[in-house]
Amino acid sequence: MQKAQCDSMSVKKESRADHRVWGDEDEIVDAAIDYAWRRITQAPDPVSGARPAADLALAAGTAVTPWGIGAAAALTLFDQVLLPATRSQNAATNLAYIPAAPTRAALAFDTVTGAANIFAGTWEAGAGAVHAENEALAWLTGLLGWPSTAAGCFVSGGTLGNLSALVTARAAAAASRPRPADGWKIVCADSAHSSIESAARAMDVTVVTAPVDRRGHLTGDAVNAVLTSTAGVFAVVATAGTTNAGLIDDLDGIADACAHHEVWLHVDGAYGGAGLAAPSVRHRYTGIERADSFIVDPHKWLFAPYDCCALLYRDPAPARTAHSQAASYLDAIDRDVHNPADLALHLSRRARGLPFWFSLAVHGTDRYVRAVEQTLTTSRRVAEAIRADDRLRLLVEPELSVLLFDRPGWGPQDYATWSARTAATGAMLCVPTRWNGATALRLAFVNPDTRAEEVIETLRTLRRGAPTR
Repeated sequence: MQKAQCDSMSVKKESRADHRVWGDEDEIVDAAIDYAWRRITQAPDPVSGARPAADLALAAGTAVTPWGIGAAAALTLFDQVLLPATRSQNAATNLAYIPAAPTRAALAFDTVTGAANIFAGTWEAGAGAVHAENEALAWLTGLLGWPSTAAGCFVSGGTLGNLSALVTARAAAAASRPRPADGWKIVCADSAHSSIESAARAMDVTVVTAPVDRRGHLTGDAVNAVLTSTAGVFAVVATAGTTNAGLIDDLDGIADACAHHEVWLHVDGAYGGAGLAAPSVRHRYTGIERADSFIVDPHKWLFAPYDCCALLYRDPAPARTAHSQAASYLDAIDRDVHNPADLALHLSRRARGLPFWFSLAVHGTDRYVRAVEQTLTTSRRVAEAIRADDRLRLLVEPELSVLLFDRPGWGPQDYATWSARTAATGAMLCVPTRWNGATALRLAFVNPDTRAEEVIETLRTLRRGAPTR
């Protein structure tokens, strides 16, 4: 009897497989999961990087065909050709731009999040995931010193987070006063992230730049002067950790100016907002508790995988007014609960905050504090070595984990040659930037596994004469 039942079930299973559009994909799933496990547990390749487009096209060949190439061939192509043509963001010696260093727990749970295929735009569809994301967001609002009524959601990155916050700010201004004859305006510094200019173009508003002080900070006095002389400003954007130099603007003074002129204050902490978790630098953020909106990218310095930006509002009501979408097929949505789709410029969204939440839950926030402090300690040790080297010059007194320095006597080509050589060997990825009109070098520390001794050893090669071209 039991054998007959088993045979019957086997026949039914085979029959179902025969009628599936995609066929039986069990082996494909096994292969992909096995590959993901191996990628997560192995060390990243520090010399992986882009290839010329024609070279890559030749090596990759044609994978998308009417008949398909099969799982084994597709995985081999990805592993041996496509992945090596991408930069390893979590390599300990990747110190260029703002890299990323996700925990293995976060990477692993990113695969779980994808497998769960959750629509996390509304509470009705993704309540469990949204609850978890909200718990992670609550930790961040606690770091900000905001009330428990603050709320937000996760979006793809700082660009969308900044845009969504500024759309909210303009809607709030438009609800209380008419549109100025010469249009709405945003105030920020030249050091603000390029996404602010991009958001302004998308919104068809004007960016008014306020001058920075001699050390590169946007100050409350400068903002107050612009707000006093300029009509139609609906938002001021301050930066908590500039991308190029890691500087934190005068948040307290800017908050005073915004309060006096009744203007929305948005703080872009995409990179530097993670420093809120570090007691050694928390004092630099005084005034951030008075901001109206804030972003931080956990995929930068809070050890989450791409893509993940936390967008937060001290009072979420204006965001819901600005972003809630209306349509007949959306009439059934309960607007009295937390719907992430109502808080940003999006509707469909994956639960991109879940890997961050999982890693926080696994490791605990205390370990996160230690990890951020570890990167700060590493950056300070490297800064001390640069100060002690008579061939190198620290250009900006570091406030977070970004170091700007140069090698007097070198020109742009010297820096480019040295950078390419160290990248090719895997010793370190450090690309040139510009500071006060001159070429310089920049290191961004976000990986607690980066060792100061290795970085310092590589920097010793800068003591030599100009590199051979």
